Amino acid sequence: MPRARQAPTRVIGIDPGLNVTGYGVVEFRPNEVRLLEAGVIRLARSGGNNLPIRLESLFSELREVIEEFRPQAMCLEEVYSHAEYPRTAILMGHARGVICLAARLARLPVISLSAKRIKQSVTGNGNASKLQVQRAVQQTFSLARVPHPPDVADALAAALCYANSLRRGANGRG
Repeated sequence: MPRARQAPTRVIGIDPGLNVTGYGVVEFRPNEVRLLEAGVIRLARSGGNNLPIRLESLFSELREVIEEFRPQAMCLEEVYSHAEYPRTAILMGHARGVICLAARLARLPVISLSAKRIKQSVTGNGNASKLQVQRAVQQTFSLARVPHPPDVADALAAALCYANSLRRGANGRG
């Protein structure tokens, strides 16, 4: 008797930002991965006291993407900070919080992944450059060009990292 073909798992990868948030939706089975959609959510420029408005826009636009593609999980790149720029990490935390809220309201589990783990998974090098990640994503999905801006490639790489870990597990190589 032939084995039933496993239903695909659909995930959304997110590269959080307050200016540009990258997203990528992929479907995968143990032996294949398919790109469904990728893009960016661009927010209004920072000015005055418009942070709440920008966060609302991020929330609303991300909810639309989630509603359209109905992923089963969200893969979210962790926020890290540089000692020289602590304010950036705080502001990124705002964006990440809104993204987590959108996932929670959609009943999506959030898989938090470090940038190093994502890069290791898609390029084989945890210290890979942005361009190396873009090229790895381009090759994986047989794209004519590297995904641009890099936020799109980073979001797709987060989704691929999760897909790779589940696919390895499904193939007994977890």
